[in-house]
Amino acid sequence: MTNKIQILTSIVILSLAIGCGNKKPKKSNVQTFNIDKQLSYCAQQATKTLTLIPKDGKSLPRNIAPDSQEWRFINYKDWTSGFWPGTLWYLYENTNDQKWKEQADTYSRYLTPLSVTPALDHDLGFQVFNSFGNGYRLTGNPEYKEIILKTADTLATLFNPNVGTILSWPREVPNMEWPQHNTIMDNMINLELLFWASKNGGDKSLYDIAVSHADKTMKNHFRPDYTSYHVVVYDRETGEKIKGVTHQGYADDSMWARGQGWAIYGYTMVYREVRDEKYLDLAQKTAKAYLDRLPNDLIPYWDFNAPNIPNEPRDASAAALVSSALLELSTFTKDSVLAKNYLDKAEKMLVELSNTYQSQDKNSAFLLHSTGHKPNGSEIDYSINYADYYYVEALLRLKKLKNGIPLTASLVTKTK
Repeated sequence: MTNKIQILTSIVILSLAIGCGNKKPKKSNVQTFNIDKQLSYCAQQATKTLTLIPKDGKSLPRNIAPDSQEWRFINYKDWTSGFWPGTLWYLYENTNDQKWKEQADTYSRYLTPLSVTPALDHDLGFQVFNSFGNGYRLTGNPEYKEIILKTADTLATLFNPNVGTILSWPREVPNMEWPQHNTIMDNMINLELLFWASKNGGDKSLYDIAVSHADKTMKNHFRPDYTSYHVVVYDRETGEKIKGVTHQGYADDSMWARGQGWAIYGYTMVYREVRDEKYLDLAQKTAKAYLDRLPNDLIPYWDFNAPNIPNEPRDASAAALVSSALLELSTFTKDSVLAKNYLDKAEKMLVELSNTYQSQDKNSAFLLHSTGHKPNGSEIDYSINYADYYYVEALLRLKKLKNGIPLTASLVTKTK
């Protein structure tokens, strides 16, 4: 009997040796992921970009076309204007290097007119909270606070109490049945500005506006499987839902990747601010709808229902956005297994972005292969500033979690 056991054991060992090629198993990329190396890379790329920006007091980098090294520049009115100064603030947060603080302050101040002019659209949170909001968080500069509070009041002027949401585009946009009331999923991100202002010296009604918007969007923007419409059009007088449509996705009933990302990120943030379990539940369900449909490398195609997958453009910006959202969501979920899954998936997304999507010497952005507005033929396979912003934000969040630092705390000592 003993001989038989010895023979069987030898066969098993031999089989394992042959199956493994008699090699030691490789460590996973996630285990060896060097976050500081990626953050240093971001700083190096941003340093290159600083030398390319015209010193005209208005130009901000937005995107770079495929096979180009030239940025397209925009001014403060563009909805993406806050991402570049916000990125600089994140670099300052990671390093405490005064160079980044000075540059972040300079480019943030380009956006000051937004606080004192009528609202062009809902994107004031993207613009002002990413720039001055991060700046105030890291410096406590009272000038920044004043600008943030004024901007929150400006954003609130787009709220329609008959509908219960903020008007996204106060102008004619195709398929929106103007002058009816339109609300896009992206608008969820701008609620953070209102929540913050209501708790830091602004009118308390700003909190109520943000909650109303989140609740109405929860009711009308989601299908039974928790995929989201990009846009819902409402009757501006009665508040009744007219239709759910897309603007940047493949079809009205498709799951546009970045739009689903805005939903995951937005409701995670709303739960942080309100602590109502219904928002956490929705964030988790929208995350599941997204994660369950991802390709193996975890970087989504621009729309999950695009007809020519796998021959469709990817969207690195959606991957960066969702990785950041999942890292925060992992700190809220009560299910430890789910929390670990969010953390692992987020880290693997960042590993893939870092290994495969970095611009390196192709241009001075951080990432390649984002898709802005494919139906419009705009920014397809581009480097785009909001992809870079959420990439560095996610890296910082991961670094904090690895170091046991709350996501709300800064990585370095604040300096005035």
